Amino acid sequence: MLTHLDSQGRANMVDVTEKAVTAREAIAEARVRMLPSTLRMIVDGQHPKGDVFAVARIAGIQAAKKTSDLIPLCHPLMLTSVKVELVAEDEQTVHITARCKLAGQTGVEMEALTAASVAALTLYDMCKAVDKGMVIEQVRLLEKTGGKSGHYKVQG
Repeated sequence: MLTHLDSQGRANMVDVTEKAVTAREAIAEARVRMLPSTLRMIVDGQHPKGDVFAVARIAGIQAAKKTSDLIPLCHPLMLTSVKVELVAEDEQTVHITARCKLAGQTGVEMEALTAASVAALTLYDMCKAVDKGMVIEQVRLLEKTGGKSGHYKVQG
């Protein structure tokens, strides 16, 4: 059921007034593929713009907090935790994981997906001068807990 539509088919924000406050958590990921030389420069701390992972991590955290400003009809949430991790997965791939938590009446999937996406975009922005061919891929929800729909975990 598409709950963002009213009885006339018009977009509206879902009313969560009567929903129970529960602990909710979502984990999302993104990957950024790049030239091995670009990733080596980042990992070795040789990038002229500084610590690329630190800047991307902060961007992801800020983005999670601003999700309702970016995604229409998304509720503004009082997040209690946002963690963004970036690791070199192999010689040419950065794996980004974003985890968002709160106690609230609606889920945090969009916040986790936004955090992972913006961290990936920030990594691209910081490195585009040396590697315009980077590819952002596999942005997806990995897991979510809490709420009426219960636990979801990606298979495989």
